[in-house]
Amino acid sequence: MKIRFSHVLAVGIVAGVAGWMWTGTFMAGGMADSPDGTPPPAQRAQEAAEKPFRVAVREIMSQPRRSILVIRGRTEADARVEVRAETGGRVAERPVREGQRIARGDVLCVLDKGAREAKVLEAKAQLAQAELDYTAATQLNEKGFTAQTRVAALKAAMDAATARLEEEQLELSRTVIKAPISGVIESPMVSTGTVLAVGGVCATIIDADPVLAIGQVSERDVGKLELGQDAEVELVTGGSATGKIRYIAPAADPATRTFRVEIVMENKDGSILDGITATARVPLKEERAHKLSSGVLTLNDAGTLGVRAVDENNRVVFHPVAVLGGDTDGLWVSGLPDTVRLIVTGQDYVTDGQTVEPVTTMAGAAQ
Repeated sequence: MKIRFSHVLAVGIVAGVAGWMWTGTFMAGGMADSPDGTPPPAQRAQEAAEKPFRVAVREIMSQPRRSILVIRGRTEADARVEVRAETGGRVAERPVREGQRIARGDVLCVLDKGAREAKVLEAKAQLAQAELDYTAATQLNEKGFTAQTRVAALKAAMDAATARLEEEQLELSRTVIKAPISGVIESPMVSTGTVLAVGGVCATIIDADPVLAIGQVSERDVGKLELGQDAEVELVTGGSATGKIRYIAPAADPATRTFRVEIVMENKDGSILDGITATARVPLKEERAHKLSSGVLTLNDAGTLGVRAVDENNRVVFHPVAVLGGDTDGLWVSGLPDTVRLIVTGQDYVTDGQTVEPVTTMAGAAQ
């Protein structure tokens, strides 16, 4: 009987398989352990999927911070008065000029008196006559030669004459227009020879000592201000001055929803002019805040700005924050617990409530 080589090869393969199965070593789909004892790739992938996601965390603590509220606006004189004529007439004299510093009570304009002086003299004469008539009637009444009613009538006539004289004297005094406040005469000023009607402007006086820095503050920030707070005011001209808040509007501007704020500053030398662009910086009350890098900020599903941290059970927690301001080395935010384990790497790959494996990084401002 002739034995073929193929038959011998087949018997050898069957014997090899039987021997391998007898040893009990079986590998299905790469599940057998490797010679060095490490798990197979599929098992390692399954274990990795079940292991918590690893994130880098840094413990940060709140720090005391005094923020600065910046208010942009302009300067404005404390008082700006248009001095108007209380009687009509031609301007006969103008003792002052534009740009001149004047004191309260200085004469600004003198109107032509016209017939006013004559009316005063006439009123004085009428008063003198009324006084004579009243005196004579009183003496006759005491002697029983005249009635008490005539005395009363002459008394009334004398009082009327007195009132008319006072009126004419007041009208005459109105021809001399005086400064109600101290300050500087603003241009233009009425010219000599101009006829002023009642209410016509003789001159405009600007009192810029003190001077105000006026700006608008948003409804979000107005609650941080108080009357009497110090402020440093920088002027576009290059100068600066210190002042205090003297007025905070009790109601917002309906158009802008902002509140008017006035900062008063001394200006004895007049160096701060009216209408200059100004920037005021108001130090606010000290508060606790956290300093961190803008790179750790993220948004939750609702679009709220905040950061992700890890709680004591290694679960991810989202904390909304408000940005208070920034320095060259980070941002200041509020809204966090006093101490927080902040996720500084991997915060965008985890979800709220997820259990993670935190790996602590070196301390410092969160980067």
